Amino acid sequence: MKLHEIAKILDAEILTCSDSDIEIMSACGSDLMSDVMAFVKENVLLLTGLVSPQVIRTAEMMDIRAVVFVRGKVPGNDIVRMAEEKGIAVLTTCEPMFIACGKLYSAGLTGKGV
Repeated sequence: MKLHEIAKILDAEILTCSDSDIEIMSACGSDLMSDVMAFVKENVLLLTGLVSPQVIRTAEMMDIRAVVFVRGKVPGNDIVRMAEEKGIAVLTTCEPMFIACGKLYSAGLTGKGV
């Protein structure tokens, strides 16, 4: 699923992205970065309500292509800047995590990957 399709499904605002045609193969929803680190897949989208530089550090370490901040959370400029430097797309949506994950799953994006 393309990142711009995900943004449309979640009615999300793209805060930083060099390529909205990024292909996302699976998704992970968590506020615990230790759980995210256990979810190793390619071309992953992370959904989280944790607004912290640690999210971007974890995304970089795990080769996560994009992060969606849920529940209307908007990351600060420092987090957006860090994501831009690392080539990680950042989106924000007002949807709660459960609903956002459900919408993506219903649209065909799973946690299984390829």
